[in-house]
Amino acid sequence: MRYFKVTLIIGFFVALLVSLLYEGGLFQPSDSTLATLTLQNYAPAWHRAIQYPLFVFFGAAIAWTTIDIPRNSLKAVVAAGALLQVVSMVWVLRLLGVFFSPFPSLVAIVLSFAAGIIYSRSEVGSRKRVMRQILGDRVSTKTFYALLNSSEPLNLEGERRDISILVCEIFNHDDLEASLTAPDYVALTNSFRRNAADFLVDRGGYLDECDGESLRVVFGAPLANPDHARIACEAALALTERLDEVNAECHGVWKQMFDFRIGVNSGEMVIAAYGSNRLGTFSVAGEPVEFARRLCRANLIYGSRILLGTNTFQTAETNIEVRPMELIQRYDDGSREEIYELLALHDVLSFEDLERRDLFWQGVIYYREQLWDDALGLFHSARSSSGADGPVEFYIRRIEQLRAGTPALDWSTSRL
Repeated sequence: MRYFKVTLIIGFFVALLVSLLYEGGLFQPSDSTLATLTLQNYAPAWHRAIQYPLFVFFGAAIAWTTIDIPRNSLKAVVAAGALLQVVSMVWVLRLLGVFFSPFPSLVAIVLSFAAGIIYSRSEVGSRKRVMRQILGDRVSTKTFYALLNSSEPLNLEGERRDISILVCEIFNHDDLEASLTAPDYVALTNSFRRNAADFLVDRGGYLDECDGESLRVVFGAPLANPDHARIACEAALALTERLDEVNAECHGVWKQMFDFRIGVNSGEMVIAAYGSNRLGTFSVAGEPVEFARRLCRANLIYGSRILLGTNTFQTAETNIEVRPMELIQRYDDGSREEIYELLALHDVLSFEDLERRDLFWQGVIYYREQLWDDALGLFHSARSSSGADGPVEFYIRRIEQLRAGTPALDWSTSRL
């Protein structure tokens, strides 16, 4: 929208200036000379109906292409092509016995191109080129143009902002690689990357990383959004459904499925354009980024699929249903904080599921109070009749280990 407005402004003033020159007769000497060279009759006023639409069109069109096209070489090619087209019209119309003056349109093209170049070199005018270079296709078209038309300046030098990180990772690479041929392994894992990346980007995320084993998506940057935690949780839940569908397709083709888990964490991180001129990109940095990855891997311990950090839960609490997983030591100062398993969006769970969630929650409380019998009874009651529940089985197994005298291993970030 911003570029469209600038195009209209440039096109209007160029058309106004060329109109004044045209009506003032400044092109008549050149027209007379051209008519003599082409052996044609020249009437100064009769071709006004042809000239006005042409130079108004070229004034706006060249302004638009010069502003919108990111590469200067392509801008010049388009402008040169327009100039050649106008000059060619002189000889084409001559064959039809019509005299055509190219000068108003040529002036309109040159003025619009010059104005477009000047604007595109300004901070606002170069915004699209910079965004293409830094962001590429890592954001959706909707997000890209929202950033492009935003009145907020692009801060690529670095700033601290509260955002949410979603990490999704495959954990059975060794099994897949051993069971499949190399092309099939690549095809199956690429189905994960492609579907997960496209799905999360379409939901407003920024694809920060997508490598051979995992992907990392940012919510709340580069386009600021105060609801980043809620959106990240909604995206995580929807992603599990989408990847389950992809897994079903993979099983039908290769008789194999990928084991994926998700970690979501929120907090203050540094967002900036990182890297060199050859390989620079927008990214995030900070301890919350690494903690999101560790949450993702911690799902393997508990048998869960989506784990949330404390900040994510507290920010999105009214919109989601969770159950507590464990108090962990995140920092070296000895303090502990809760991590949660994300179950569903608010008001989605059935009465039976809510009852099982509450039984699990009370069981965790009894477990922390070392009331093993009470906790074990609640965990058994929280078991699902529809299938295995990883976190429930984890706590039943841990209590049985404690009763047998085997010390429980506390989860700490240093071991993941």
